[in-house]
Amino acid sequence: MSEKRERAEQGPDFAKCEGLLPAIAQDAATGEVLMMAYMSPESYAETLRTGEAVYYSRSRKRLWRKGEESGNLQLVRAIYIDCDCDTVLLKVEQVGGAACHEGYKSCFFRRVTPGGLETEGERVFDPAQVYGGQRVAHSGEATPSRQTKTDSDLG
Repeated sequence: MSEKRERAEQGPDFAKCEGLLPAIAQDAATGEVLMMAYMSPESYAETLRTGEAVYYSRSRKRLWRKGEESGNLQLVRAIYIDCDCDTVLLKVEQVGGAACHEGYKSCFFRRVTPGGLETEGERVFDPAQVYGGQRVAHSGEATPSRQTKTDSDLG
C-alpha cells in the first residue's frame, strides 16, 4: 500500500499547516459552498463524535461549535478529505438558513465584478439582533466594540 493511501485512511494530516487545516462547509443538498473555517485535531474529533460541525477559532484560540451563538448549527452529512490530506470538506445541513455571521446563507455573498464588489442574496437574519452588542465591521467580521477579530467565526 502506498504511503499516501495509508495517510488517507488515517484521516486528515494535521501535522501540516501547524496543526490547523482549512475546512470547507458545503450544503449537502445543493452543493453551494457555505463557508471556510479551520479545524484542529480536537475540533475534527468532536465533529466526528457529535455529528455537528466544530471548528477551531483562531481569534478565540478555542473550539468553536458552529451556531453556538446564533443557533445556526451545521449537521454533518458527509466528510471528505482532499488528495493531500490537508483540507477537509464537510457536506452539511445548515440549520437556521444562514452559515454567515452577517446573516447570509453563504459567507461568499460578495461577487467580484469589473465595477467592484456586488452583494448577492438576501439576509436571512439581522446580525445586530443575533449578536447583540457586537457590530459587523466593514471587513465582514463581527467584532465586539473596537476589538478586531482575525476569523469570521461568530456563527
